[in-house]
Amino acid sequence: MAEQSTEIALFEGRKIRRHWDGERERWYFSVVDVVAVLSDSKNPAVYWRVLKKRLLDQGSDQTVTNCNGLKMPAADGKMRLTDMADTETMLRIIQSIPSPKAEPFKRWLARVGYERIAEIEDPELASKRARAIYKAKGYPDDWVEKRMRSIAIREELTDEWKDRGVAERKDYAILTAEISKAAFGVTPSEYKKLKGLKRQNLRDHMNDLELIFSMLGEAATTEITRNRDARGFDENKQAAVHQ
Repeated sequence: MAEQSTEIALFEGRKIRRHWDGERERWYFSVVDVVAVLSDSKNPAVYWRVLKKRLLDQGSDQTVTNCNGLKMPAADGKMRLTDMADTETMLRIIQSIPSPKAEPFKRWLARVGYERIAEIEDPELASKRARAIYKAKGYPDDWVEKRMRSIAIREELTDEWKDRGVAERKDYAILTAEISKAAFGVTPSEYKKLKGLKRQNLRDHMNDLELIFSMLGEAATTEITRNRDARGFDENKQAAVHQ
């Protein structure tokens, strides 16, 4: 299965939603988010609608049609349809927005637009980028280090599951729920409700102690899985339940 993921990138402290399409090996960026940064419009959605009409009137049909609708997490936490464009199309759109930020944004876009490919070749780059993003969001250094360690432990566990015949995303969710129930007494979805979260990443809203318990649960599961030489979903579930 080709990798698909949605992330937030930061340009001068402003959030830009983006989606990685593993099949095409390219990023798609939220057009409205880019418009908001470049135009400083109070209503970037309206600005984009007007700009789309102008582009069509000017004969730039391909630029508009290359913007694909994709459901992305909105400010209210709900998944809403928004226009997305790859780096090439986004550069064309930027040319149509008069802004002193256009040139620095183009350089930023060129850099972040291809960083995932570089990260695939050198996974350490992904860790460095994640650390920089957390620090830019204002997380304290000691929390960031724990969060990065938790990411590494989680990746070690999921790699172990993959090597042992657990391939479906829903199976990963079930196994993770079992570990969470053992560590916290609730599943991740139940924990998010307790914290009042919707689409946000649960672990990004954990305190130091919660991160430590989460790491211990997953590290213990990895160790038990190896010791039992668990194979397939059922055996790995037993390892998760009894960690």
